Amino acid sequence: MLPTAGGPATDLDHLYRTLRPEPLIEPEELKKYYRAEVNEVRGEDTVVRLALKLQQAYGTLPFKAFVMGHPGVGKSTEMSRLLERVEDRYVGVRLSIATELNPASFKVFDVLLLMLARLAEEADRLKAIPLGGVLPGHLISSIEQWFGTEQVKKARTETIGAGVEAGAGVKGDSLWAGLLGLFASAKAEMKYASERKTETVEYSPRRLPDLVRFCNQLIDVCDRTLREKTGKEWILIVEDMDKTVISPQQLQELFTQYGAVFQDLQVSTIFTIPVWLAYSSEAIRLPFDRYMIHDTPVYDQKHDPHENGRAAVQTVLEARVSPSLFAEGQMTRLIVASGGNLRDLFALVLDAGEGARARNPAATAIGPDDARLAINKMRRDYRMRLGQSPYDAQQIPYSEKLARLLAVYGGASDNDVPDAVLYSLLRGRAIQEFNGEGWFGVHPLVVDILKEQQHLKPQDAGGTD
Repeated sequence: MLPTAGGPATDLDHLYRTLRPEPLIEPEELKKYYRAEVNEVRGEDTVVRLALKLQQAYGTLPFKAFVMGHPGVGKSTEMSRLLERVEDRYVGVRLSIATELNPASFKVFDVLLLMLARLAEEADRLKAIPLGGVLPGHLISSIEQWFGTEQVKKARTETIGAGVEAGAGVKGDSLWAGLLGLFASAKAEMKYASERKTETVEYSPRRLPDLVRFCNQLIDVCDRTLREKTGKEWILIVEDMDKTVISPQQLQELFTQYGAVFQDLQVSTIFTIPVWLAYSSEAIRLPFDRYMIHDTPVYDQKHDPHENGRAAVQTVLEARVSPSLFAEGQMTRLIVASGGNLRDLFALVLDAGEGARARNPAATAIGPDDARLAINKMRRDYRMRLGQSPYDAQQIPYSEKLARLLAVYGGASDNDVPDAVLYSLLRGRAIQEFNGEGWFGVHPLVVDILKEQQHLKPQDAGGTD
C-alpha cells in the first residue's frame, strides 16, 4: 500500500515513497492518487462498460472478460475502480498469477486450483462459509484426487494446522477445515516446489467435465452462502498475466487449449492480459470478449503534441510529486519520454531524482542533465527489446521490425494488420495502441532510435526532443 499521509513528495529523497509501481488497491489510495483525466483521453472508460456488464449479469449468468493493456498502463488500478463501482452487488477476490504461482513449475491447471483456493479463503475471511449439509462430504476427496493425490496428501499432513487455523470459528466443521488445509498445501506446492513429480501434475483432458463439475459445486455452495449473508455474488479478478515470469507460450496455451474450463466455471471472472495476446496467431481462439485499456497519448496521429494527453499524465504525476522538484521543462520532457506509460514515467522520475542527488547531494530539483541520463538509460532498454528474443513465437529479424515501425510511423493503411511482427513489437512496447478507435503509434523512445539509425530525419517529430 502506498503511503497516503503528507501529500506529494516535496524533496528528492522521498520520491521513492510516492512513486512505487504498485497498483492502487485500497479506496484511500484511489481517492488520493487516482486521476480521472487519464481515462478521459483514452477514448473510453473501460471500467464504466465493465461495471454495466456486471450489473446486467447480476442474478443471471456469470460475466467473463479479458482486460488488456500494456504493462504499466494501470490495469490493476482500473480493476480496483471496477470493484469499487460494483461493491453493492459483488465481492471481489483478487489473485496474482505472477506472485502466487511458481513460473519454474507452472502448470495450466494451477490457475484453476488457485482460483478455487482464494475463493475459499475469502469466504472464510468473510465468515460466509458453507457449513453442515451444504458442503458435500465427497467434494474434498474429489478435488484432491484431481489435483495431485500423493504429494498433496503428504504436504497436507504438514500444513493441515494452517487450514484449521484459517477455519477458526467454524466450530469444528472438519470438512471446511480440511478443504482449507488441502488448498493451503496445494498453494505452497505450486509456489515453492522447484520440482513436481509427473504423476502429481498430469491431468487427463478426458476428465475435464468431472473437474469442472467439482469446481462448480464448490463455487455454488460458496455463492449461495454469500448471497444469503450479504445479497452479493463473487467475482474473481485474475491479474499479472503480463509479467515476464510467465512465458507467452504458457499464456496462450492457458486460454486456447484449456479455454473451455474457464468458460464453464459458474462464477464471474475477469482476467487481465497483455495487449500482444490479442494480436497473436491464436487470438481468434480466446474464449472471452476483450476490453482494452489504451495507452495515454503524448503525440497524436500526425506526430503533433497531444496536449490533453500530456496534461492528463501530468495530473497523475503531480498527485505524487510536487512540480517544484523539476527544473523548467523537465517534467514535460520525462512525460513525453515515458510515452504516457505510468510505470515507465515513475521509473524515469525516480532514476532522474536519484541521479540528481548522487551527482550533487545538495540538489533540490531534477535538472536537464538528470532527465537526459534517465531517458538515455530507458532508451537503451527499448533498443534491447527490438532485438530477437527466445520468447518470440518465431525469430523475427530486425529488418522486418524496422519495416513495420516505419509503416506505423508513416500511417500506412495496412500497418495494423495482426501478424508475428506486430505481435513482437507490441510485446516490446515499441508500438503503442491508443484511443477507442485503436490507432497505433511508435513509442517516442523508439522514434529517437530510428533517428539515430538515420531511418528517420533529425527534424521528424514524435521523439523526445
